[in-house]
Amino acid sequence: MGQFTTLMARDGHEFQAWLAAAPGRARGAVLVIQEIFGVNSHIRQVTDGFAAAGYTAIAPSLFDRVRRGIELSYTPADMQQGRGYVKQLAPEATQRDLAAALAVVRHSGRAAAVGYCWGGTLAYLMAAKLPLACAVVYYGKVADYLDQRPLCPVMYHFGGDDHSIPPGDVERVRAAQPDAPLYVYAGAGHGFNCEQRESYDAASAALARTRTLEFLKRYVAGDGPGGDTRNGAAPS
Repeated sequence: MGQFTTLMARDGHEFQAWLAAAPGRARGAVLVIQEIFGVNSHIRQVTDGFAAAGYTAIAPSLFDRVRRGIELSYTPADMQQGRGYVKQLAPEATQRDLAAALAVVRHSGRAAAVGYCWGGTLAYLMAAKLPLACAVVYYGKVADYLDQRPLCPVMYHFGGDDHSIPPGDVERVRAAQPDAPLYVYAGAGHGFNCEQRESYDAASAALARTRTLEFLKRYVAGDGPGGDTRNGAAPS
């Protein structure tokens, strides 16, 4: 459904993004933020899925600042390689790329950020920096960034058996944002949404997707409970 297009950040950096259009009039936009594996086939599939649900969806290739065309699999070697790429990126540069991608799809209306793993952490951070209607965090490490307060509603999905995000960190998020929808999926591990990983949990992924789409319907499309929710304001 989607295809790669070339974008430019405010500092002149050119990079690729996977852009997928809704089949009809867009209900809004979704900024899909990659894992440490690049905009690989899984992230492209996820982006296409949001487009099929009625949103203009875009996934910027954040690793293009290191090297063009990085797509990794889920082997331990590629995981180590991906972590190395993340360390080479300045947070300010990554934010510029995300802001440029968001600007491309803002014509579709209100926008959400949905991020996975490293992208989940970035989705949380961008909720405090970019003009988003809402954000969705899939197993992102956010407990150490709770001093950065989101300016829009945030939904959280965590695996109950995610050994990289201990239960104590999840409870810190819950305590800091008691009104935020936060879900823990029993028996699910890190990366449970990705069908290409051993940790894939089809039931948890399907339930998380349903909840995410309802969240987008409410805050982005504006046709859920609470009606109009411009600028990320919570419905009355």
